[in-house]
Formats: sequence, C-alpha cells, structure tokens
Amino acid sequence: MSLKLGPLPDRNPVKLNLSLTPDVHDALCDYASLHAKAHGQEAPLPDLAALMIEEFLNCDSAFKRARKTLEKKTSSKE
Repeated sequence: MSLKLGPLPDRNPVKLNLSLTPDVHDALCDYASLHAKAHGQEAPLPDLAALMIEEFLNCDSAFKRARKTLEKKTSSKE
C-alpha cells in the first residue's frame, strides 16, 4: 500500500550541552523575561534557546541553499 504520508521523522529531542558567554546568557535571561510577560507563561531557557536556533536556521536562506547542495551530494553517492 502506498500512502501519501511517508514515515514520520524522528521527533525525539537530542540533548546538546553548550557554553554561553555571560553576556549571551544575560541576554537570553532578559529575552525569557520579556517572553514570559508577552505570553503570560514562563518558558525554560533551553526550550527558548532551541526555538531560537530553529528559527534562525529556518530564516537563513543562504544556509538553506547550501544545505540543498549537501543533500544532493549525499543522495548522488548512494
């Protein structure tokens, strides 16, 4: 049977440890505070940071174009 919807992507989070400079950490804390005021609910810093990274990657058109070339190279090797 061929369904229109293919296999579901892996939705399990991948844990990543990273270090931030004190200035970036302070800015992230300030953002979290403003975000909580705007939406009436606090969000954990790791969740905000993950969403910020996702949004950055989704909005970076140069990255998206370059990533397509990586995908083409990978699929042509198979």
